[in-house]
Amino acid sequence: MTTANKGPASTGVSQVPLLDIGRGNAPLKEEFMAAFESVLDSGRFLFGPDVFQLEETCASASQTKFGIGCASGSDALLLAMMALEIGPGDEVLVPSFTFFATASCVWRLGAKPVFVDIEPTSYNIDPTRLQEQITPNTKAIIPVHLFGQCANMTEINKIAQMHNIPVIEDAAQAILAEHNGQRAGSMSLAGCISFYPTKNLGGMGDGGMLVTSDETFANKLKLLRGHGMEPRYYHQVVGINSRLDTLQAAALNVKMKHMANWTAMRRENAQKYTQLFAHCGLDLVLSLPTEETGNHHVWNQYTIRVPRGGRDQLRKHLADHKIGSEIYYPVPLHQQQCFAGLKEELAPLPETEKAAEEVLALPIFPELTDAEQRAVVSSIARFYGIEANLDTPAQRKSA
Repeated sequence: MTTANKGPASTGVSQVPLLDIGRGNAPLKEEFMAAFESVLDSGRFLFGPDVFQLEETCASASQTKFGIGCASGSDALLLAMMALEIGPGDEVLVPSFTFFATASCVWRLGAKPVFVDIEPTSYNIDPTRLQEQITPNTKAIIPVHLFGQCANMTEINKIAQMHNIPVIEDAAQAILAEHNGQRAGSMSLAGCISFYPTKNLGGMGDGGMLVTSDETFANKLKLLRGHGMEPRYYHQVVGINSRLDTLQAAALNVKMKHMANWTAMRRENAQKYTQLFAHCGLDLVLSLPTEETGNHHVWNQYTIRVPRGGRDQLRKHLADHKIGSEIYYPVPLHQQQCFAGLKEELAPLPETEKAAEEVLALPIFPELTDAEQRAVVSSIARFYGIEANLDTPAQRKSA
């Protein structure tokens, strides 16, 4: 491999960001301002009409009956665990290769997260490993639809139903993703969505949503998100303060109209990457992400695997040439200091630990240009000593 000092300039691009939230928001500025002005004039900053509109839209988009807005994707998971009355002595099966919130929602209620290994290609929880981790104390399963691809909910639900264990989908990164024609969030008791700015449907701060078709569960979630208060100043249970504010919902309603197009753009970018890597022969060097059979991937991340300990060197090379990348996630949850007390009870997690050493996410945002993608792939090719001509026909002609 080489780290020759040739940046993306040969493709006419000086730098490529991992994300460009401003590029996506800029064309919608007037719509955002009109929506914010409407909220400002109404004075309904909590539980305004925009919140209810977003709840209905997200429920419909997720093929469920009810949407329950909340303050963050992390709170969505926490509220789901609270509604299931998870507590001390209970166990919840979760992947270790995921964002912290998937396990912290369990820990915060005094219960124990039980970490399950992942599939090496999808990075999602391995259904074949679930069965061996179930005990009489197992009270829930939280599969994560990681990087925008649904976990194998067909097999997960079979196992859960055998043991009468509720399933809560962590769909934080996977709005509009599908498994066998069913949308993320619709294949279990409830799904949890995040509106963190880097998500496919990203807000202008924190925000979250739960979706479910179970009316009783939906009502319980609504009660818990507002201090357990119903009617006003009468508290049936101890809830939390986790409301999605109206200004945030107003912005998300503007963006929701573009979600189908943005998802299609992400899918097109993923396909282009795969073609470009194959053109260079890099598909024989790197492990490229795939769309599992029966799935509709929405590509919150395009994550390659860099074998033989070269991931960090490649990332440095990309950074030196002003190309953004990120490691999701460098330290599995079972190796985090806060969960050190669980180590003696851990089952082996070899695929999780290997993934953490090899994964690297590349730019995949909808507005990513063809030239930017070629710059990314060209730079990676040069790192491996491959000189590949990835110029478009128009660029070759102008040269």
